Amino acid sequence: MRRWSWLFFIAVMVVLAGCSLPRFSLFPEAGPLKEVTLEGSGDEKILVLTINGPISDQPKQKLLRTNPGMVQELVTHLQLAEKDSKIKALLLKVNSPGGPVTASDILYHEISEYKARSGAKVIVAMMDVAASGGYYLSLPADWIIAHPTTITGSIGVIFLRPGVSGFMEKYGFAMNINKSGEEKDMGSPFREPTAKDEAIFQDLTNQMAQRFYSLVQEHRKLTAQQMEQIKTARIFLAPEAQHLGLVDEIGYLKDAVAKAKSLAGLKADAKVVTYRRQESEEDNIYNSAMSGPQGGPEANLPTLAHFLTIPEAGFYYMWPAAMGGQ
Repeated sequence: MRRWSWLFFIAVMVVLAGCSLPRFSLFPEAGPLKEVTLEGSGDEKILVLTINGPISDQPKQKLLRTNPGMVQELVTHLQLAEKDSKIKALLLKVNSPGGPVTASDILYHEISEYKARSGAKVIVAMMDVAASGGYYLSLPADWIIAHPTTITGSIGVIFLRPGVSGFMEKYGFAMNINKSGEEKDMGSPFREPTAKDEAIFQDLTNQMAQRFYSLVQEHRKLTAQQMEQIKTARIFLAPEAQHLGLVDEIGYLKDAVAKAKSLAGLKADAKVVTYRRQESEEDNIYNSAMSGPQGGPEANLPTLAHFLTIPEAGFYYMWPAAMGGQ
């Protein structure tokens, strides 16, 4: 009996003193961005940021919290960089199959605006995949380096939308709809698209693709023959991408750093820095786990769409085949 009394007393004391006990969290909150030096000791800097995974402007749902989405994080990083006049070059490590049209275009716009306002040189280093929207956001770069095994291209637009009308008919389900206009329910998963629907969807897709083509032509100055092959929207390995004018060089991250120093007129000992929310042991330029607009190390909250890799209905600058590996 005395033993249980002591246990009860200890439990009460722990509860009463709870506010003064050290707080422990399995998933600590990510702190503010801090500059970390990866190499070099000079005064002027090259900033390394990573675009990693499918492009999205949506917040990232974590197990215990919501983290900023990719677009919000990129803007935050660029705003911080713009305050530092010693940053003379921005090195973007891109590893992305793309994503929604608008989110991809926002990243392109923000990178372009940062470049114009800061005067910094922009170098893109493509990693595993820099396809579709991953290539789109790379267009403002002064120089694009692809890894020898990079997959890039997939330049174009895809309109994805689910369809369950056949399933519903088979099992006797129906969706009753009242609409104010003939095309109000176009794209609905509950009915088959009409020929008119398909023509409208194709026209919208073509218009969005034309914007992509125009920007590629503006930034890369390609020939009509090169553009004709690119418009097939196929993917390319680095050597063929270089032949088509989509990339400038095939190399590694050290080559990208060297090119950044050359384009920005920096000394050999220029600092290579990045921004982190959490410290990382033995940090270097290959660490993409916590640098750049992609959130922290905590796992994303799993969803059915995550496991099945089903994107929401919409227009995408995206290579769908790469989504399962991201």
